[in-house]
Amino acid sequence: MSNQVLPVFPAGEGCCAPMVREPLGEGDAVELARMFKALSDPVRLRLLSLIASYEGGEACVCDLTGPFDVSQPTISHHLKVLREAGLVGSERRGTWVYYWVIPAALRRLSGLLQAPVQDPVQDPVQDPVQDPVQDSVQAPVPARSGT
Repeated sequence: MSNQVLPVFPAGEGCCAPMVREPLGEGDAVELARMFKALSDPVRLRLLSLIASYEGGEACVCDLTGPFDVSQPTISHHLKVLREAGLVGSERRGTWVYYWVIPAALRRLSGLLQAPVQDPVQDPVQDPVQDPVQDSVQAPVPARSGT
């Protein structure tokens, strides 16, 4: 069981503003990079998703090895990385360890990546600006004669 104390932020507030409003401070960048690095592995990303999808919001480690083609010690290592990154919590109950997702950590990550609704970045594929090459008059294609 972890004795780590996590900060609690009022609803709608987070530790850091979205990147599009202000640059990250060094401390926030280090902590958030550790979280994103933990999620950069496909097995860990799937583990986090699997834990979050369990009824009651927590899963026994004994239920987490089946869906993966890796050994139990490898699963334990990935869970340790997720726990050290602050993305999941855990508690030993008898023989088994139970894991749950820390919602505040996920809110922090998603809040950081929020894009402003009022000033979207133009997508080049959907940009309404006309392409001058496309709008230029093209030479007509000669009609094909019947043979």
